[in-house]
Amino acid sequence: MKNRIFNISAACLAFSFLLVPYKQAVSTTDRILQSFADTTVNNSFASDLSENVAELDAIYDSIKLGKAGLSKEAFEYAMKGYNELSEQHKINRKDIITICDFSQSSRRKRMYVVDLANYKLLIQTHVAHGRNSGAEYAKRFSNKPESLQSSLGFYKTSNTYYGGYGLALNIDGLEPGINDKARRRKIVVHGSDYVGTNYLRFSRYIGRSFGCPAVPAKQSRKIINTIKNGTCFFIYHPTKKYIEASKILND
Repeated sequence: MKNRIFNISAACLAFSFLLVPYKQAVSTTDRILQSFADTTVNNSFASDLSENVAELDAIYDSIKLGKAGLSKEAFEYAMKGYNELSEQHKINRKDIITICDFSQSSRRKRMYVVDLANYKLLIQTHVAHGRNSGAEYAKRFSNKPESLQSSLGFYKTSNTYYGGYGLALNIDGLEPGINDKARRRKIVVHGSDYVGTNYLRFSRYIGRSFGCPAVPAKQSRKIINTIKNGTCFFIYHPTKKYIEASKILND
């Protein structure tokens, strides 16, 4: 199958090309607008942009994700998986994607909630990895119950509930053998006081979870309500074992 990176609406593409040289933007935008009439992010996906790196660069640059610290490689993998899941109708909401970049130090704000409909970085914040995945950096990953490690890959956000940490969000792992035991392991998005800037005032790195992508307690409600009910949630690390094993990335 062709290496598809990202399908986007005509309206969004028109915006992105304001950021590339005028002559290139006019010719390319006119061509795509002609074929994308009346499409929306939540509706019709019809274009394959994998052959035009400039278009992907424009998307990445327009949201200023590089400046925010997200590597282009992480973004490309996220968009490739997002596109695949969209085509397979495995995600319900196509306006939002969340990328947790576990190649970064936990001291960094390495969770990115991106509005794909309006080209905006809605939220950038800290996110925890599992206790047994590593200290400041996540290095080990597992799908096994009681491993206390994070699981990489693509998830679909689900319903909310109230638990020991207050409002929490269930996420379903979409990759067999990699993260599909998330429900059994009770891997959820929840808020915690051991995540965030305040905790870093007296610690070299943020606290670690039992495998959950925990977020700062004060931001948890906003994050959960933004990404709930069927959006794409991606936990990234450039480990070769995951990249080669993921059927979503290699389909």
